[in-house]
Amino acid sequence: MRLKARAKGERVIVVDIRREIAEMEAEMISLRRDFHRHPELGLHEVRTSKIIEDYLKELGLEVRRCTDTGVIGILQGSQVGKTIMLRCDIDALPIQEETELPFASEKPGVMHACGHDGHTALHLITAKLLTRHREELKGTVIFLFQTNEEDAGAELMIEAGALENPKPDIVCGFHLWSPIPTGKIGLVPGPIMASSYYFKLTIRGRGGHGGAPHTAINPIDAAGHVLDAIRTLHTLEFDSTKPTVISVCKIHGGTKEIIVPDEVELEGSIRCLHTEDEAVRSRFQECCEAVCAAYRCTCDIEFKCGNTLLDNDEAATKLAMNAAERVVGKENILTHGVSVMLGDDFAEFSRRIPGVYYFVGTASESAKSTFEHHNPHFNIDEASLAVAAQMQAEIVAEYLQ
Repeated sequence: MRLKARAKGERVIVVDIRREIAEMEAEMISLRRDFHRHPELGLHEVRTSKIIEDYLKELGLEVRRCTDTGVIGILQGSQVGKTIMLRCDIDALPIQEETELPFASEKPGVMHACGHDGHTALHLITAKLLTRHREELKGTVIFLFQTNEEDAGAELMIEAGALENPKPDIVCGFHLWSPIPTGKIGLVPGPIMASSYYFKLTIRGRGGHGGAPHTAINPIDAAGHVLDAIRTLHTLEFDSTKPTVISVCKIHGGTKEIIVPDEVELEGSIRCLHTEDEAVRSRFQECCEAVCAAYRCTCDIEFKCGNTLLDNDEAATKLAMNAAERVVGKENILTHGVSVMLGDDFAEFSRRIPGVYYFVGTASESAKSTFEHHNPHFNIDEASLAVAAQMQAEIVAEYLQ
């Protein structure tokens, strides 16, 4: 990392951030394990946010709450310049942990099964590192610790003023990622994570006796044909070069084996790695209504936005690419097979201001960190924490200089 110091004119000061992070690695791992042992669900990260707030205040940052459990820390450099926001997520998941780690969750049914414990810890260490070099910083760094990422908490923080006072010029986000080996970084310009809209489809018929189905209108039969229609949409109507996934993951209907129910509910998600998601939802609704009508049923469809398309800004991606080359080397930057149909509400920040999002590999057989995210056996390779922290610091140095 190279920073220009005001007190020394334009002479370049070289900061060995790899070495400095290595010196703080034990603290970073300790923080991660503490957060892992005490996970908290979205909007209820009371203990977590208090630790974050106290840590940032001790560093001397300007700190404020943004929502009850979202925290923002502001590091003002000694020189006037641009403003960069670094974002991480802090919430856990409603999963019973099965890792048998010595620092496994002490809260039944709640687990850090997505790596946010690691995100929080390395975000704090990044803040500590950059605070050491406040005098060399030309500009402002905003550290945003986001509540409730698993259920679209970004919008709540934005509504509460997360992008104001000061307003960032650029925003950067990341995720420790078990599909990628430790020591590698996944980064691409353009779409990197899909938009996701959750739907609830209620099909209404007319209840009756299972022994006289001709006197009833069975919504379960209509639901079966709706599922067939959804599969047909995939194969015949959606452009295969524009990834689209519709998943029905929940069906509920009926109370007894001899009773035709009045209604059936189907729930799932529609995900698009392109910008034509509105047209996909419109055709989905049209198709469901037509099929239900053909079987004498009616239907209502409710959509809820999980997150919009996470679309990396080209200039911001180039910035991150330069930083990644210094962190892991060009040969360890993955640019193919990186984009996924999963979503992240970091998109709510990056659709308002230029942004970039990247994956930091955390897969290691020896660390037993190859399980999928949201799995009860999920774990991270703690060696990846230092890689992610260095990446953040390099991006800040690159941008503010």
